[in-house]
Amino acid sequence: MTLWWLTYPLLGIFAGFIAGLFGVGGGLTIVPLSFMLFAAQGFPAEHTMHLALGTSMATIVFTSIASMRAHHRHGAVRWDVVRSFAPGLLLGTFGGSFVAAWVPTRPLAMVFTAIVYYAAAQMMADFKPKPHRVLPGTFGMVAVGTLIGIVSSLVAAGGGFLTIPFMVFCNVVIHQAVGTSAALGFPIAVAGTIGYIASGLQAPGLPDYALGYVYLPAFGGVVAMSFLMAPVGARLAHRLPVKQLKRAFGGFLALLATKMLHGLLTG
Repeated sequence: MTLWWLTYPLLGIFAGFIAGLFGVGGGLTIVPLSFMLFAAQGFPAEHTMHLALGTSMATIVFTSIASMRAHHRHGAVRWDVVRSFAPGLLLGTFGGSFVAAWVPTRPLAMVFTAIVYYAAAQMMADFKPKPHRVLPGTFGMVAVGTLIGIVSSLVAAGGGFLTIPFMVFCNVVIHQAVGTSAALGFPIAVAGTIGYIASGLQAPGLPDYALGYVYLPAFGGVVAMSFLMAPVGARLAHRLPVKQLKRAFGGFLALLATKMLHGLLTG
């Protein structure tokens, strides 16, 4: 075991808390931080972002379960929304993971940064949807789910950075949007993990202990601690007022996007 492996449980503590608090699956935290850790360890540059993405997606399988259970206990998961979203999310995420394998690291990071900035601006502006706006019908939910699945796979996040703003746009209460997003992270993560493992199995020059684009030491360390911390974040989420929670979520997204942008400009 290397000393670097000790950093992964610390990342898991932070990612799990954020996953529970904002219902984002933790990917938006894990991707930029694991990218920096992998780069510092000298992993091949052409694989660094893909390993960060694949590892993040694999950890979300477990953090989303912990977060989902905690939000469900508060009655904040809209299971009708989960059922209508899930087919499109599965389709889009699985396909998107193969697209991501063909995209070079720098453009992939630029896409990630731009999307996160957009979501941050929408949440921090406290956008007020029209009172009559509601979620679309089955076909619309599948179509939106497919698009969100593709984007989520490209940036290896649980989709909360898009599903939460979309649900709030359609007049779903922010606490329910956060709880429902936590549940939606699971199908996204399962499909994305399978895709990232399959697309990376034949990639040359991967580091030891990598299963496709999933780096197992980071996966194990993050999961071990994030599974414990997600319920803590979820409890805090249900104690915060709606406006404060939305602005905190937007600020969190903006901070992560800025960190990624700094790395792109100085790298």
